[in-house]
Amino acid sequence: MLQTRVIPCLLLKHLGLVKTVKFNDPTYLGDPINIVKIFNDKEVDELIFLDITATVENTNPPFSLLAKITTECFMPLGYGGGIRRIQDVERILSLGVEKIVINSYARRGPVIHHSRRRLRRSQAVVVSIDVKKNLANRYEVFTQSVRKLPV
Repeated sequence: MLQTRVIPCLLLKHLGLVKTVKFNDPTYLGDPINIVKIFNDKEVDELIFLDITATVENTNPPFSLLAKITTECFMPLGYGGGIRRIQDVERILSLGVEKIVINSYARRGPVIHHSRRRLRRSQAVVVSIDVKKNLANRYEVFTQSVRKLPV
């Protein structure tokens, strides 16, 4: 029998946590470390951090912040945002993050397939898809935090 799991998805923007409504108007929530401590107390099953600015601003994942988060987090942890190379994936996993969440990077097809073969823990790669309804009430897939339609 399936059991309900609680997996909060937290949005990072410039090293702080934010909340959005339909991917717009981010509102600052607080320091990621404090939020991790709260979720530790709540005993959630897993945490996912998505950096909503890293890909758009062409910055690297916040490796030092991820290192701090993994020392405080007592549940499985996933991260996505700014991942462009297999070296980014390997470094994030070496910090103690269990899952890599990819979105824009997944569109590269053969690159991600080759990257998964190099990873010993290929089950650690999760593909995220941003979907939004258009004016015709049809779903469209976007990348880069719903800023660009895929080609």
